[in-house]
Amino acid sequence: MFDFDAIAKTIAHQTVLCIGDLMLDEFIYGEVSRISPEAPAPVLAVNRTETMIGGAGNMARNIASLGAKCLFVATIGRDDAAHVIASKLHNEPQIEPHLVVDPTRPTTRKARFVSEHFSTHLLRADWEFARPVAADIEQQVIDRALEALPRAAIVVLSDYAKGVLTPRVIDEVIAASKRAGKPVIVDPKNPNLSAYRGATVITPNRKELAEATRKHVTTDVEIVDAAREAARLASCDAILVKRSEQGASIVSAQGLAIHVPAFPGPVRDVSGPGDTVVATFAVMLAAGADWDNALRSAMAAASIVIGKLGTATASLAELRARVLPHAALVNEEKIAGDFEALDARVRDWRRHGLRVGFTNGCFDILHPGHIKVITAARAACDRLIVAINTDASVKRLKGADRPLQDERARAEVLAALEAVDLVVMFGEDTPLELIERIKPSVLVKGGDYTRQQVVGHDVVEAAGGEVMLVPTVQGFSTTSLVERAREGR
Repeated sequence: MFDFDAIAKTIAHQTVLCIGDLMLDEFIYGEVSRISPEAPAPVLAVNRTETMIGGAGNMARNIASLGAKCLFVATIGRDDAAHVIASKLHNEPQIEPHLVVDPTRPTTRKARFVSEHFSTHLLRADWEFARPVAADIEQQVIDRALEALPRAAIVVLSDYAKGVLTPRVIDEVIAASKRAGKPVIVDPKNPNLSAYRGATVITPNRKELAEATRKHVTTDVEIVDAAREAARLASCDAILVKRSEQGASIVSAQGLAIHVPAFPGPVRDVSGPGDTVVATFAVMLAAGADWDNALRSAMAAASIVIGKLGTATASLAELRARVLPHAALVNEEKIAGDFEALDARVRDWRRHGLRVGFTNGCFDILHPGHIKVITAARAACDRLIVAINTDASVKRLKGADRPLQDERARAEVLAALEAVDLVVMFGEDTPLELIERIKPSVLVKGGDYTRQQVVGHDVVEAAGGEVMLVPTVQGFSTTSLVERAREGR
């Protein structure tokens, strides 16, 4: 069974070495409402411009966004684009750049002109010098990569065919990684996959696999046949085939195949999902996932970024929400971590005209008396908030030997109840501040209170709400249950 949370805990301790072609991505967004009188071309009325690190830099950003450390080796020119990239990398604490300055080449830059209304790319303009770097720059890239290698758990080569990953760079990095026992994942551009001989996994898309093997790669059977041939030619352990809307497949040199479908979701922009797939796959492998679960996580991450505009990334929290089944997330979604989350939820409910109820307690041992109050409260409203005392508050009210369960455990038990829509904690002795903040339509307590004894009754009634008392269930109270357990009765 795949334990995503166990894997996620180790990601922050993982370091990935990424080497490749760095570039600057620009997105110029606007609206098209007319055709130019000068030529049959649309006129883009520009609204905004976004600039971000692209190419292998996007791979590095995706690695970092998942919480892993990225040692990033690449080249830049000596120009304005290089200054922009350096500034943006400075604001990425999880990326440690090792940039080689090549004054003879411009920093690769790609500008995309996008119609926001139609979510369509109208034009892309490229500034680049796509040929192998000079020997002195090549040696600096190798030196920086090999110096960083001992600190990494896994290596990613991100090839955009702009000249950084020369045959010598590829050969020396793969050879050194194999000697050190470090897996190497290659995102290729060269149609001759044997150029990456000795890598652990090579990740062509379907078109690249077809060009490399000169085979049809439409069906699963054809994919497996071509990928097995490619793995043999490149002497690698496996080929990961990115199949766009059909998902992805990973095929070992022996022919073992895993096919993972694409995750459903909206598609807003297809810039960069391939980087996301490779980065996520590498990070998950480094953290201890097997091929199957690493690939499933990678496809989930890709579905997140194509739902965003521009060259986007997926966070670990977004990935977790996409990978785990909804039932596994319900409890967490129903526990408000702070007042901002509480306020947002209440505002949304009120905007939809829903009646908000409120009850509170320590709920140290959930018993039938609690259940009766909670279900009666939920029957009187559209959405029910249950407030619980924090551990410190319980100790002040009940004694040093309470609570029996900590606040998080108590919150999770309550969140699992269908009748409860939101759980919030308070550290004061009473929930008065919370009640003043929420101003519930219905305030519910057990029948062992009178209306005047219910904390916040005046606040609720002044706001037009009501106080409801639910008859108690005789023989059930947490204090009596604890005493009976201690006496062995």
